[in-house]
Amino acid sequence: MATYLVTGANRGIGYEYCRQLQARGERVIAVCRSASEELKQLGVRVEDGIDITSDASVASLRDRLGDTAIDVLINNAGIIKRVTLEDLDFESIREQFEVNALGPLRVTHALLPLLKAGSKIALMTSRMGSIADNTSGSSYGYRMSKVALSMAGKSLSLDLKPRGIAVAILHPGLVQTRMTNFTSGGITPEESVKGLLARIDELTLENTGTFWHANGEVLPW
Repeated sequence: MATYLVTGANRGIGYEYCRQLQARGERVIAVCRSASEELKQLGVRVEDGIDITSDASVASLRDRLGDTAIDVLINNAGIIKRVTLEDLDFESIREQFEVNALGPLRVTHALLPLLKAGSKIALMTSRMGSIADNTSGSSYGYRMSKVALSMAGKSLSLDLKPRGIAVAILHPGLVQTRMTNFTSGGITPEESVKGLLARIDELTLENTGTFWHANGEVLPW
């Protein structure tokens, strides 16, 4: 039994992470701003009221955890807002950087004392943050923030390797969640998380810093 901490756990992929991990007998710490009834009824440890864009809020999470050792930290919390060239909303772009790029780095830095040799970190980025794979443009805030997150993940993989901590940079696939307006062309959260957990389970110091699709495909930067 290992201890997993999942951010953005109240719905969608985050909730599904918690559900599947609990089902396989892991200890789960679900972190979110506001816990959904669905999450409350799951029976995992819930730490709500946490805003990953706030230093003080993340520090309070660190205080609540005390000396709880974390085996796997899953930085899942994120947002997407459409920003086109014709309607460049710089405040929206800044907000997406705060949540998608700086937030996971802030959480990881704060919780590093609770990670040990053999621990793992997963960063939920996106194929939309692949420069080589960008064939449609637009989505400036989301794309730019996810590129930044992937770069943070790569640096973390190098900085933490001497400590015995491995880092996975993960794309969940196109998933039917509220974030994607439950797109009919996507896969279910259950299918996505099944693949994501397989990638995390396979993560080692030898493949740390790899950018993976949930299905196991290595993605281009």
